[in-house]
This record gives sequence, structure tokens and C-alpha cells, in this order.
Amino acid sequence: MAAGYLEILTARHAARLLTGTLVGRLPCATAAIAVVLFVRAEGGTYSLAGALAAVYGVANAVGQPLLGRLVDLHGQPRVQLPAALASALAMAVFALAGLDPLPPAYAAVAAAGLFTPPLEGGLRALWPSVLRREDQVHTAYALDAVAQEVMFTVGPLLVTVCVALWSAQAALLVLNGVGVLGALSVVVSPPSRAWRSAPREAHWLGALRSPGLLVLLGAFLFVGMALGSITVASVPYADEHGGDAVYGWMMAALGLGALVGGMGYGARQWAGTPERRLRVLVAFLAVCYLPLMLMPGAVAMVALTALAGVFLAPSIACAFVIVDRHAPRGTVTEAFSWLVTTFTVGASVGTGLAGPVVEEGGALWGFAAPAVAGAVSLLVLLVTGRVLAAPVGSAVVASSPENDPNRAAEPRFSSGDRA
Repeated sequence: MAAGYLEILTARHAARLLTGTLVGRLPCATAAIAVVLFVRAEGGTYSLAGALAAVYGVANAVGQPLLGRLVDLHGQPRVQLPAALASALAMAVFALAGLDPLPPAYAAVAAAGLFTPPLEGGLRALWPSVLRREDQVHTAYALDAVAQEVMFTVGPLLVTVCVALWSAQAALLVLNGVGVLGALSVVVSPPSRAWRSAPREAHWLGALRSPGLLVLLGAFLFVGMALGSITVASVPYADEHGGDAVYGWMMAALGLGALVGGMGYGARQWAGTPERRLRVLVAFLAVCYLPLMLMPGAVAMVALTALAGVFLAPSIACAFVIVDRHAPRGTVTEAFSWLVTTFTVGASVGTGLAGPVVEEGGALWGFAAPAVAGAVSLLVLLVTGRVLAAPVGSAVVASSPENDPNRAAEPRFSSGDRA
């Protein structure tokens, strides 16, 4: 396992791109908690804090595919860095101006979310030009999924450290400033500067004109809903079994399970098509949600929560491969950004729906929600199997003037059995 990941990280530019992308996404990973802590420090209500965090999330979901399309049209440096600067500037306005009056505060938070650069989709578009071999790219997708879990675990801790050392205002300013440095590190790298998207057919739907991509987005909407509902259902359980400490352990276990699963998945090559493999992974994901309904003691429940996360990162990594196969030519960054957006929206919807479910039926019904959402995701993949089995981008890795610094063509992979 270590050898496979070491091979990726020692490839030229790979470690820099992965690290820069993770650092550049810190503002996004920490926005919700940073905004909540800032509003509380300013004397605002939790309702206001939640509303501002929701505005950021919605704006981010809208902005990612739009900026992804601009990256495909104009290249990474011309879009990613200006977007990062605009987002950081908007959050700085929010941090310095405070909550009075409220309309500018809402506008600043919305702008910060809207202009968050699509670094995540951009990195996945760069992997083929950096690594060249198909098996390496697929391993990089798994490493990428694992790294996201680490970031979303470490990010909130960094916020609390900044608040403890300085203030909530300083946390917003520092983390967004660091995010700009991360984006800068990516866009000045040779792979990012040389990358060009494939020539694209003019179409207002962009990446969404791919039926296979639409199927994938529909399935991952429900995967996101499952994840969002777990975060809410765990609250009443924790209240009855030890309080905030148990809740924290459960959320950490969910991330740890995903991290372990992702590392194991990326450590080997898999036979069969990724579309078929995704159905198996999502099936295991849905099944592993079921034991949560047993609601045993705190220690056992933490272990079950870790089990529930094991197949999340492998499912996401497999989805990355499928996105690359189904994205219409010239829309790869936009397509990856749509997957990020759909998953985020699904998590938000799951969080919102789980609240009334928990109030009506308690934690038991709350933990039933992820199992149902996982089953629906699997059903989507099964019913639309023929659509997903017909990749759009089925050309062999070859040259094309977009990704290659030497002007060789955008790497695309065959739809063969190894993935």
C-alpha cells in the first residue's frame, strides 16, 4: 500500500499539487464552523449563524460548476487565482465589517462561497498529465479521496486553535489567506499553467449533456444525503450516551473509516469496469449503514460508525474514474465540480430532512435514513446500468494538445477492464 502511494507522491509535481489543493480548500472545509464561531463571538444567534453558513454552502454549490466551466474554457491560472482572491476578500469584508448591518454580511458570505475556486475538480483534471499511467491516475484518485477526509478532520481543529490563540475574526482572516497561498501554489506550477481542456462542442448544458454523468450525479445525491443524515442522527444518540465527547468520537470514526477504506482501495488494481464496481461499493456502503440502527453502547457504536465510513472513500474514488470516462470532451473540470456540488447539496438535504425525522421518531429513525438513502442510490445505479455502461470519453490515452506541457493531447483512458 505504502509503495503505491509513494510512487504517486514522488512523481514530479504530484506532492505539490495535492498539498496546494488541500491547503487551498481549507477555507471551504472550515467555513461552516468558522462562520458559526464568528457569529457567536459577535453576539449573534445560532439561527443567524446557521443561516449565514447555509448561504455560504448554497453559493458554493452554485459557483463550483460555473467556475469549473470557466476553467475548461480559459485554463486554470486565469480562473482559480482570481476566484481565490475574490473569495478571500469577500470573507475578509465579512470578518472586518461584522454583522451590522446584516444585508452586507449575507452578501459577503454569499460572494465568498460563490467564488471558492474549483481546486478539487482542477486537481483531478491534472492527474492524467502528471502521472501518465492509467493505474497511477486511479491510485491518485483514491489518494485524493483519502486526503479530503484528512482535510475535513484537521480543518475544524485548525479553526479552534486559531480562535483559542487569537479570535474568531482572526481565524476567518488567517485561514482564507492561507487558502489563497494554496491556490497560488497550484496555479503557478508547470502542469497547471500548461493544462488546456480539450476542444469542446458549444452546448449550454456543458458536462450535463452526458446521460452517464447525470446518472452518477443522481446516485451521489443520495450518498450525500446518507452522510448528512448520520451527522444529525448521531446527536440524540450521543445525548443519551455521553454527550458531546461521544458525538465527536463518532464523527471522527466516520472519517477514520473512510480514510482506511480509501487507502485500502487505492493500494491495488481492480478487475472489471468501474461502473460495475461502483454498484458493488455502494451496495456495501448501504449495508454498512444498517448496523447503526442497533444503537449499542458508546464504544460499539463508535466502531459501527467507523464501519459505516469504510466504503465511502472507495465509492468516491471509483466515481472519479467514471466521471473522467463520461465527461463530454472539454468539460472534465466542470464535470468533477458537478460531482462535488451534487454531493454537497445531498449532504445539506440529508441534514435538513434528518432533523424532522429525528424529532418524530428519535435516533432510531434517524439512523434508518442513511440506510434508505444508500439503498436508493444503489437502485439508481441498478436501474440505469445500461446508461452508465456507455462511456462518452472512451479514447485511449494518447496525445492531444490540452494537458501535455509538450502539447500532446489530453489523456483519456480506454474503457477496458482495468481501472
